[in-house]
Amino acid sequence: MFQGILYCLLFLLCVLIFAKVRSRVARQTVLLIASYALYVTWGPWFAAVLASSTVLNFLIGRWLQRRPSGAILSLGILLNLALLGSFKYLPEVAVHLPFSSLQTFSHLAQPLGLSFWTFQAMSYLFDLYRGEELDASLFEFALYMVFFPVTIAGPVCRMPDMLPQFRSETLTPWDDIGPGFRRIATGVFMVQLAKLLGQGILGGDGIASGFDRVTHWSGTDVWCLTLGYGLQLFLDFAGYSHIAIGAAQAMGFIVPENFARPFQSTNVSIFWTRWHMSLSFWIRNYVFLPLAMLRREVWWRNLALLIAMILFGLWHKATVLFLLWGCYHGLLLVLHRQMQQMQRKFDWEPAAKFWIPVSWIATMLLINLGWIFFRANSLPEAGQMLAAVLSPTSYGSHFLGGSLYLLVAALAVGYAIVVFVSDILEPYSSEAQTSEPAPDAGIIGFMARSRWFWLPPLYALALIFLLIVTLTRGASTAQFMYNKF
Repeated sequence: MFQGILYCLLFLLCVLIFAKVRSRVARQTVLLIASYALYVTWGPWFAAVLASSTVLNFLIGRWLQRRPSGAILSLGILLNLALLGSFKYLPEVAVHLPFSSLQTFSHLAQPLGLSFWTFQAMSYLFDLYRGEELDASLFEFALYMVFFPVTIAGPVCRMPDMLPQFRSETLTPWDDIGPGFRRIATGVFMVQLAKLLGQGILGGDGIASGFDRVTHWSGTDVWCLTLGYGLQLFLDFAGYSHIAIGAAQAMGFIVPENFARPFQSTNVSIFWTRWHMSLSFWIRNYVFLPLAMLRREVWWRNLALLIAMILFGLWHKATVLFLLWGCYHGLLLVLHRQMQQMQRKFDWEPAAKFWIPVSWIATMLLINLGWIFFRANSLPEAGQMLAAVLSPTSYGSHFLGGSLYLLVAALAVGYAIVVFVSDILEPYSSEAQTSEPAPDAGIIGFMARSRWFWLPPLYALALIFLLIVTLTRGASTAQFMYNKF
């Protein structure tokens, strides 16, 4: 509660400062103090680790600017990976090692957002090595590392994009503040829907209990859980991203988008340009492309893609399941490339009316199947769920409650309707902003032009209903799902 109130107060203060004050020094000072004040509430020790990483990476960056070399870059990357491994992976490993001297590390707490701001620090070093002209001061680099809208769970930013914005003296226009608050409202609503999916309509019959309490699954149960979990993860993380991007926008900052309607993807390659985009592009730019350019052979590029996706999986957590999840998606991407090569070789272009829906269905089935590795509690559990999917006889029964099936179906259909309506209204909305409305626009044009009058009451009613449901079902005030990664 205290953290939420403090966040709102400091956020509103920063919005006011950036809308009224032009002084670069004043704006940067207020933003840095506010960011560290918020981060300290998660633990002074966490803030000390972040500050130490900031100073270390800044010094290595200055060294790299004076003497650009692969050795200095490698040292910086190794130090960042050592920091990441010490807090994120060593506690997991220490539990399973027989050495008593390492047992103390099993209780080492991971600083919040460690993976995200460590990746930002490494991208800074990579960009300096590649010759980017970045003359950030220690003050500005510290602001880049702790910028509060994105510190906890991204989106992952790059210094070349953020430094000019930190130095800007332009007052934030209302055209940015209003949409920023609307994005925050959208994000809050999506996060509440994710919580509802996690706990279920009746309490204890949601996605969480389906994975954690149920011990037997039919094929339909597994598909319900994987679809529901993918939807829950999307609503939670895309909702958080809306909040983070909206908060930055309300202060006049543009940060990377993280999601772009991933469930409309018609192949796995498109999916990974629409899901967790800031991290996907980081992996592409700083892992896959450098690896792929080492050799020209096709097999090596495919291997580089597989390695990049395995590292993507292990970034989340160093377990066999996440390794398999990364490997699974790496193989899917490689297979998709092979299919594209075969199409080009034989000059085969399938009919779009037939191929697009078939490709979309196949993509969604494969993506959802992969969530088993991402969410299962153990390898045997993942094996049991996969066996149920592959067993035709298991589809004749179900062990999950009917309310979960209803909830997943309702939210999936509801999301599809929202996307469909948005697509219909968007042309009229753009037209209303740029010119006089068309005379034949009718009721659709009227709804588009006046949507900010009829949408807020609908949103308020839906949010109140969601809050009542989640509170009466004992929903926890847990952190966002992606914070644990």
